[in-house]
Amino acid sequence: MAENAIVVCTWSAGREGLPEGAEEILHIGRGLAGALDKDLNWLVLGPLSPGASALAGQYGVAHLQQIQDPKLDPAGSDACVEAIAAYWAEHNPGTLIVHQTGEARVVAPRVAGRLGKAVVMNGISIEAVDSNYQITASAYGGDTRVIYEVGAGSVLSFIANAAVPEPGDGAPVTAESLAFDRVEERVQVVERATFDGPRLDDAEIIVSGGRGLGSADNYKLIEELAAALGGLPGASRPIVDDGWVDSSHQVGLTGRITRANLYIAVGISGASQHMAGCSAAGTIVAINRDADAAIFQYARYGIQGDALKILPELIRAAGAR
Repeated sequence: MAENAIVVCTWSAGREGLPEGAEEILHIGRGLAGALDKDLNWLVLGPLSPGASALAGQYGVAHLQQIQDPKLDPAGSDACVEAIAAYWAEHNPGTLIVHQTGEARVVAPRVAGRLGKAVVMNGISIEAVDSNYQITASAYGGDTRVIYEVGAGSVLSFIANAAVPEPGDGAPVTAESLAFDRVEERVQVVERATFDGPRLDDAEIIVSGGRGLGSADNYKLIEELAAALGGLPGASRPIVDDGWVDSSHQVGLTGRITRANLYIAVGISGASQHMAGCSAAGTIVAINRDADAAIFQYARYGIQGDALKILPELIRAAGAR
């Protein structure tokens, strides 16, 4: 049922709802399976989220397979590695695709090492070339792009954005049996941070600030403009690292991958690490003092000037509307 199929794998890390990134990798898997004329299967480790069957149908999943066990609710890294390795030995999938969450950064390389397979992390896009795959990935902290060519039967981890799925029927669920008696988790999660407010991933409008703001106190202008526009405030990695704002606001390769309709980048240089998180925006507006800043290459609209003078005017204009 899964032999030589393109298999997308997700698991719960204690969060409610669909696993993080499920739509992103189903979109990637559907494109690859279509190009190679192979089945697309979805392997779920642990509890099946409400709506999973319907989502599988929307993305053309041929088989929705589930491995259920108390050790996969939530799934620890040791249990995930054991489950995927056993599934691979049973079904010999053509390729395994995961979304690059923090947990997947640990699991994917271990699975590849266990099975003696190639692994590619930080993937952004993929193309089928003859019997191989060419994966464009981010490297050196997002400062550059590289292209890897690997054969079928690889483990691939992606950070790419999703497209809108086509309507479709739900997919039936097949239970996969696996004994977990030998698995002992070596890492125990003591506490998980939860965030119940609006998420950058879902925001229609995002206003992000960078070091060009000059100081942490000036970040309040970003928050005020975002509120006036009905959006959310974002941030570049440098100001998160400097402690100006917490990491829940970070946009970029190591932060949130967003696809807002409007993305306003204020005092942000436009390094590829940051652009990996906002390049899918419908419209990018850049505000920067430096006329040669790379961000202007990506922006549809640009304002060169002092952000501390420009932002108050934009806030007043947005408030007047």
